[in-house]
This record gives sequence, structure tokens and C-alpha cells, in this order.
Amino acid sequence: MSHQRIFLLFWRIVVVFSNDEEDRKGFNFCVMRGTTTDLSHQNLTLVPADIPKDTQYLNLSHNFIQSLNGDEFAGLSKLCLLEITHCGLQEVSPSVFIHTPQLKVLNISNNMLSFIPELSLQELRVLDLDHNPYASYQLPASFQTLTKLDTLVLGSRVARTLDLHTFEPLRNLSLHHLVLGAGTTWLKYAPGSLAKLKSLQKFSLRVTFCKDFRIFENILVDINVTRAKFLKFVRVVPDRCEVCSDPFRPLRAMPSIQTLVIENTWINSSFMEMFLKNVWLSSIQTLSFLNMTYNEDTPNGFQFHTPNHSFSLSSITFNVINHYQYRYPTINMSFDAISGLTYLKFSGTGMNILPCRVLSDLPTLETMDLSDNLLSETGFWWFRCSLTSIFPRLRSLSLSKNRFSSLSTISMRMQQMQTVEVLDLSSNSISLDGPCSWPAQLTELRLANNNLGNAIFRCLSPHLKKIDLSKTGITFLTQDLSLLPRLTHLWLSSNSIQVIPSNLQLPTLLSLHVDQNSITSISSEAFVGFPRLQILQAGLNPFDCSCDSFWFITAFNKSQLLDWPYHYSCNSPPELSGRPLSTYRPSRMSCEAGLQAAVALPLFVSIVVVLGLVFYKYDGLWYTKMLWVWIRVRRRGAKRSHLLTNASYNYHAFISYSHHDSHWVDSQLTPSLETSGFSLCVHERDFVPGEWIIDNIINCVESSYKTLFVLSKHFVQSEWCNYELFFAQHRAVSVQRDSLVFILLEPIPADSLPKKFLRLRTLLRQQTYLEWPDEARKQQVFWASLRSMLQMGDKSVLKMKDVAQSISETMALVSNSHE
Repeated sequence: MSHQRIFLLFWRIVVVFSNDEEDRKGFNFCVMRGTTTDLSHQNLTLVPADIPKDTQYLNLSHNFIQSLNGDEFAGLSKLCLLEITHCGLQEVSPSVFIHTPQLKVLNISNNMLSFIPELSLQELRVLDLDHNPYASYQLPASFQTLTKLDTLVLGSRVARTLDLHTFEPLRNLSLHHLVLGAGTTWLKYAPGSLAKLKSLQKFSLRVTFCKDFRIFENILVDINVTRAKFLKFVRVVPDRCEVCSDPFRPLRAMPSIQTLVIENTWINSSFMEMFLKNVWLSSIQTLSFLNMTYNEDTPNGFQFHTPNHSFSLSSITFNVINHYQYRYPTINMSFDAISGLTYLKFSGTGMNILPCRVLSDLPTLETMDLSDNLLSETGFWWFRCSLTSIFPRLRSLSLSKNRFSSLSTISMRMQQMQTVEVLDLSSNSISLDGPCSWPAQLTELRLANNNLGNAIFRCLSPHLKKIDLSKTGITFLTQDLSLLPRLTHLWLSSNSIQVIPSNLQLPTLLSLHVDQNSITSISSEAFVGFPRLQILQAGLNPFDCSCDSFWFITAFNKSQLLDWPYHYSCNSPPELSGRPLSTYRPSRMSCEAGLQAAVALPLFVSIVVVLGLVFYKYDGLWYTKMLWVWIRVRRRGAKRSHLLTNASYNYHAFISYSHHDSHWVDSQLTPSLETSGFSLCVHERDFVPGEWIIDNIINCVESSYKTLFVLSKHFVQSEWCNYELFFAQHRAVSVQRDSLVFILLEPIPADSLPKKFLRLRTLLRQQTYLEWPDEARKQQVFWASLRSMLQMGDKSVLKMKDVAQSISETMALVSNSHE
């Protein structure tokens, strides 16, 4: 988490200053990096002992914890913010916070404390003791050790007096903000009590006065001594109270006061005139009326004549005015009295027509807020107004929560306001009824909470830098967004967007809000078009906890996320629903295809190398070659069986070999094949005596199904072997292509053969041959492959009779020779 950003998570302290952000200054003391533990509404009677030790925020509100005795927070040394409200708490031991040295914010309001407890917390910044029934505002002496105390809230409906020494323990402290009172009438105030708070900058008083305002005037005198700059009075005048005196007259002599807020107060027209005279004659710059009830007690309504005196007032706010009468109020005042205003707010007043002079007689006005009224296009730009100039210096205009309906009309009317840069039209009834034509100086447009749909992107100005389209019914982002080259901030919250397109080009975009949509995953490609993006808010979306979210979970810079990790959880698959996205960690291997390939490829290569080595070591190449020979023989035999249908042979094979290799032929080849039922033609045994050798060779080749060539170095040196090869090859070309079988007794490189054996050289390159192995297990494969070749001859008709006769004659000759 970035050190430049402070998150106040689960911030629910019930101290109420106002709706202004400025009044909340002083609460940003706890940087939440540890655990937040919310144990509210648990029906607890004691502080649990199993609270995580790294807890920084602890909420025990709305339970039944009546006392804190001393060791409830043992081990919580990192605790920074503690909230125990609405628990019926009656007792707080002075030693209960000895184990929480880092405690900076303590809220024990809305309990049953009968006295203000002793506290000694050197790091304490905010202390809220509001709405407890202690009878006195007297502070314990231990409060003088609260050297860093910034904000103190005291309020009891029982305590109705303020003694001189009430705030004595705070005399030497730099207390900046004091909230005092519980909305009741005080009976006694000792002058000088509040004057002891020398560093006081903001003072909020919640005490009611009516008729007798002497206590109120004494308080104003003491506040003047403190030189506080901010004053707030809550319910200072109760309902239906007739004010005859001038209690605010001391304001004229209070040069330090810059801001005055009147909240939840009954004001009639005569009192308002008296009050405003004092304001005009004071140094007050900012005046606010919040939740005011206005009553006209004079027949002519409010009459205000501008004093002949320069004034400092530059900002006026009327936020929620409740009219006591059921009629429009009568206001008669010169606009010269407010001609120097730079800020004007009329919100929640029921206004439906804007006075013409407001449009033209406020030459210095820069910001105007007319939100939460009944204005429409005709009421704001009233036809009876004859205008020569409209807001010559106005830069920001808020028309939210009104009744505007036509975006095209508004865009056309805004052409008359040459200086407006910010326009807020959120929460109206706006529809797209035609083309829009926005002025070039308009750079910020807020259209949230209007039913506009996807067509709104065609009605935006290319000059816009900030656009709020939250809750406008958008379902997808169109390419029209890429036509906004100056866009820096875009709000698209609470729509139905399912994906952030990868083809959007917003080169200047700094901040993007897409929370509460229908986005299931966010990919890196979606941010290619946002090179300058610094802030992203994408929580409360139905994220899919799968590889689609891998990049966002593991690689995206979380310091750019405003709401990480608390608003990010899994929606699917069902078994992971509700799981925090920050705890889901998919493996990189399972999600990155490139990494999978990077790992798989070396593994695959390693396996191939290992298999290759095993294949080589155990003569896999030789076995594969033998298998290939067998397959080809089978295949060729099946394809050419029709050529052999009418053929007949005397022998399965004629053996061609050199006499130097006769020992192997006689001891290995011939016995092995003939014992398996094959008939062999061997020239030393089967040539016909008396015939030419060439004729014997031709006859033996033609009467044999196959011709076996036993190749060796001696074979290539034999002239007769060359003849046998020639005739056998000639027969293979004309009759049977696969009739040649080569057995290699020893390696014979094809390139080393003599030129007369060119045919053999070609055949060895083109035709499969069998190699005679030395190992016995390989020899079994060798014989099986050779037998398979010769068995194809069984399909032809061998002349068994001639074969038998030839064998018998041979045997007779052999017998006679033995005799």
C-alpha cells in the first residue's frame, strides 16, 4: 500500500460535525495496514480474548459491555482506532488503555458514563464522549497528559453548567476543535471558561437559547479570545422561538471568525434581517444555513437593506430550507449586497424558477449549486428573463437532483455560458432527444444516475477531461470513447459493463472507476490504450477466479486500486464464491502458455534424448529396420498377389553367395530355413551337371520365388555373383519386383563397390536389406523377418513333385558318395 495514500476503513464514528469535508479534518490519523476487526451487534458482554494481535481498527459497538476493567485490550499494541458505542458502558478503568500505546482515535459516545473517565494516552488525537449522562463537563486532571489531542467531543443532556475550571487540564494543550453540548438549554456559564483554550481553531456549540441570550453572548466573547476561525451553532434557536434581542451582535467585534454555520435552527424573517446585518458588518467570509426552518413573522416578508459598509462575505450556503408557511417567501433585498459572492448554494429549497437577476447580477460568482430543487429547462432559463450576459465568471454549475430532461437543449443553452467548465446534471430525468453541441470550454460533465444507455458516448464533447457516467444504464463501451483525446477521469460505476475493451485508446486517462459492474476479469490488453492510468476502482464486480484473472491478481500494481482488497472477491466458480480475490493465487505454470511451452519444450527434448539414447543403446534402429522390412514384404506381397496367381516355382529361394561364405550358408542359412519347411536352391548342390553355368543360374533364378544374395566383400569380388545379380534383377523388373532379398554379412559401403557393381550400389540405396547380427537375440528377429519374406511364396503353387524328386536324387548321390 502506498505511503502517500491514507485509507480510513470501516469509518463509522458517530461524531457529527456537518456534511462538510472540512469539518471532518482531524480524523485522518490512522493508516490502516493491519487487521480491521468488526465485532458490533454480537450480543457481547465482555471484550473477547481472541482478538487478532495486529488489529488496528476495533469496533465493539451495539453490544452489552458495561465495564472496561483493565486488561481487555492486552496484546493489542497496534490498536489505533477503537469504537465502543451503544453498549451501556458505565465504567472505564484508568489502566484499561495501558496496553494500547498507539491508540489515536477513541469513541465511547452513546453510553451510560456518569462521569468523564480518567485517561492517559499520549498519542490520542480524537476523543468522543458525546451523549453520556455525566452530570458535569469537568475534565479529569489526567487530560493534561493528552498532549496530542486535536478534537474533543463533549455532550450530556444532564450537564447544564460550565464552571471556570472545567477546561483547566487543557490550558497548555493544542486542542484545535471542540464540540460542546447536547442540544439542551444551559443554566450557567462561567465567563472565561472557554477562553483558556488558546489554540482553539474550530468551535461547535450544541446549546439552545431562547429569549435570554446572555450565556450565548458570553460564550462569543470567550471564543473571540481564542481567535477561533470556525464557528458552528446547532439548534441555537428552538422552534417557534421569538427572538427580540440581538444575540449575534458580538460577531462584529470578532475579526478572527471566517466561517459561520447555523444548523437545525428556527429563524423568522425579522431575526434573519437582524442576523444578516451583523454578518455584513463582521469579517465572516463563509456563511452556511443547514436544515433551517424559515418563518415569516412580518407582513412584508424579509426586507434587507444593504448597509453602507464594505463586507467580506464571499460564500453563502442554504442547504435544506423548511418553509413554515405553505407559500413562497417574500424576499426583498438588493443584489448589490451579494454582488461580490464567489460561491452560492441553494439546495433543497423547493425552487422551481431561478430569478432573472441571479443570472445577470452576480458578476463575480464562480460556483453555483442549485441541486435538489424543482428546476427544469424552462425554470432555469425562464422565458421572461431578458438577458444580456449570463454569469460572466461562473466556472462550476450544479443542477443535480432537479427535473431537467433534454440533454440537447441543455447543451445548446450552455453555449450562452462562456466560462462554465464544470456542469453537474446527475440525478435528473435526462434523455437523449437529439444531437448535442457543447461549448468548448466545458471540461467536466457529470451525468450520473440518468437513464442514458450506450448512446451517450455519441453525445460527448471532445474537449471533456472529466466525465461521470455512473449508473446510466451502460452495457458496453463503444469506440466513441476513443474520440475524447483529452479525457483524464472517467466514472462508469454501477452500470452493466461486462468487459473493458482492448481497442480503446485514451492516452491521457489518469483515473478510471468501473466498480459495481458485471466485469468478470481484467486483462493486461485492456490497459494498453491507457498508458498514463494511475488510479483504478474496480471493486464489487463478479470476478471469475480462474486464469482469466491471473494477470490482474498477480501483476497489476495494487497501489493504483482505491478499494483493494476489501471490495474484490470471487463470484465463480461456485466452490470459490465469496473468497477474497487477494487470497486466490493461481499458479503461474497453469495460466501462462508461454511458460508452459518454455518448461514443456526442454522436458520434451530431454525425454526424446533419453529415449534416443535408450533406442541407440539397445539397437532400436536395427529392430526398426527389421520391422520395416517385414511390413514392406507383407504389403508388397498383398499388392502383387494377382501377378503370382498362375505362377509356379520349384524353390522358395535361390541363394547367391561367394564360395568364401559357404561356411555360413551351410551352417546357418540353409539349415535354419530348410528345417522350417523352405525349399532352397544352392548352386553347389542343385546346379544340373553338364549344363552351362549361365544356364544353371538363369534356370535357378526363374524357378525360385525369391533370390537371396549373401553380400560380403568376397561377393563383390566374384564374377559369377555379378552374373547372378544381373539375371535376378532382370527377372525382378519383368516379373516380380520384390523377388530380391539382400543379406548383409558385413558392412559394405555402397560408394566403395566396384564400377561393375553399379546395379548393386543402386539397389542397396533403394531397397531394404537384412543385416546379419552377432547377438543371439537379434538373430531370432533376423530369422523371423527372413521367413516372413519367404512365406509369401506359399500362396503360389510350388512343384512339390519335382522338388521331391530333386531332393531324392540329390540324397541318392549323397548316399552313393558316402558309400
